[in-house]
Amino acid sequence: MTRPHEDSSNPTRSAVTVFAPAKVNLILRVLDRRADGFHNLWSLMQTVGLEDAVTIRPASGHSEIRLQCDSAALSVDQTNLVYRAAAAVLAQSQHRMGLDIRLTKRIPMGAGLGGGSSDAAATILGINRLLNLGWPAARMAEVGQALGSDVPFFFHAPTSVVAGRGEQVRAISVAGSRWVVLVNPGFPVETKWAYQQLSATRQSVEPLSERCSRLEAQGRVSWDDVIGLASNDFEGPVFDAHPVLRQIKTDLLKWGAHLALLSGSGATVFGIFSDEAGARRAGASFQGHSEFKVFITQTCSEPLRVE
Repeated sequence: MTRPHEDSSNPTRSAVTVFAPAKVNLILRVLDRRADGFHNLWSLMQTVGLEDAVTIRPASGHSEIRLQCDSAALSVDQTNLVYRAAAAVLAQSQHRMGLDIRLTKRIPMGAGLGGGSSDAAATILGINRLLNLGWPAARMAEVGQALGSDVPFFFHAPTSVVAGRGEQVRAISVAGSRWVVLVNPGFPVETKWAYQQLSATRQSVEPLSERCSRLEAQGRVSWDDVIGLASNDFEGPVFDAHPVLRQIKTDLLKWGAHLALLSGSGATVFGIFSDEAGARRAGASFQGHSEFKVFITQTCSEPLRVE
């Protein structure tokens, strides 16, 4: 039987920082319900330059996972996805050691931007690097899948088609970078509630279109392709419950967004712009709403960044 590694694992780095990007759903289809009670999804996901940061250090004075976060709204105990991700990697790699982890939050919580999932993925990748585990993306994604449906995507970032419960990930590329305006209304939307509203309000499940299926088969697509297919099945019920989100989408389109869409189950609405000036004008138009959080950034073109 293989014995667990002790503190003498001799990591070659004294610390690793991984930048955890937000994601937007350029397409999000909620398909049939599975036997396990979850829904099959089909989504085109894209990372954007709004990032959290996860810094991981081997602990010298204790053998625990100790997590700190600059947001008082986020728990730092075993319910936190970063903590759970660290514990899972240590267990599966059979390392017994302490870790000091610092989470710096910029991505709003409950926002449909995948912040918690991205933080978990960054933690897995960071410990993989810190301990020289040599795990490939598929192994890291397998660990992440047990933590959340969106986690595997971040190991195949920046752009991927994601299907099933999130475990089926096919990396593709969208030609060229775009500017993104993220508008968060200052309140969260609970994912479970959004699914309940969707199930209660729609009459049937529209099958995945042939155009989406063809998109998945391509290794590289254009923004025109994406704009023509952009949709989110959650928009109807979520917008009905929160009309301010529909108004944000309308305003982004009025200010020149090539597409504007709810991300995930909400509550963030984003617009895609071809140039920085247009994005900044659109972002500035929301300044009168002090409760809104507005971020102006670009689509990512690289995988998770490690320092």
